[in-house]
Amino acid sequence: MVRLKDLYKSKVAPGLKEEFGYTNPMAIPRMEKVVISMGVGKAVQDKKYLESAKKELTMIAGQMPAVCKAKKSVSNFKVREGQETGLKVNLRGVRMYEFMDRLINLAIPQVRDFRGLNSNSFDGRGNYSMGLSEQSVFPEINTAKMESRQGMNITFVTTARTDAEARKMLELFGMPFKKSESQGV
Repeated sequence: MVRLKDLYKSKVAPGLKEEFGYTNPMAIPRMEKVVISMGVGKAVQDKKYLESAKKELTMIAGQMPAVCKAKKSVSNFKVREGQETGLKVNLRGVRMYEFMDRLINLAIPQVRDFRGLNSNSFDGRGNYSMGLSEQSVFPEINTAKMESRQGMNITFVTTARTDAEARKMLELFGMPFKKSESQGV
């Protein structure tokens, strides 16, 4: 079984139940999915950027990404409606927990000058979004063969009703949030 799924059952769920006083076990927040997305604007000029980004995102996520097309034409960015400009992957179940484990324990510690994740990136409904400036922090990516640096957005979708519940759940999973001024720096 996946390590973070075991952690959820043994530590996270009981901790949330104790702190927020849930009486029904189905009311305890849980991870629903993780969405990884990449904007590949360079693909407008050259298709090889899209193919290399697709290959690297496949290695990171463990499944093929969906190609996103532009919904509108934007002349300043030289983008036409229908052009392939992005990639996204929805991870659920075992792949989601494996990705979260690699992100928390391997990738985030590799980020240069890391001082904690921004705790203001919750959307008000219990979902958390973060960004990485380059994909080379993941151990699957060979930096010698990497053609271009590409950032990515990662969104954690939870069943939590409030940001406080979601933050506590992610903290129990091991997410390194910045200490706020009220907690002491």
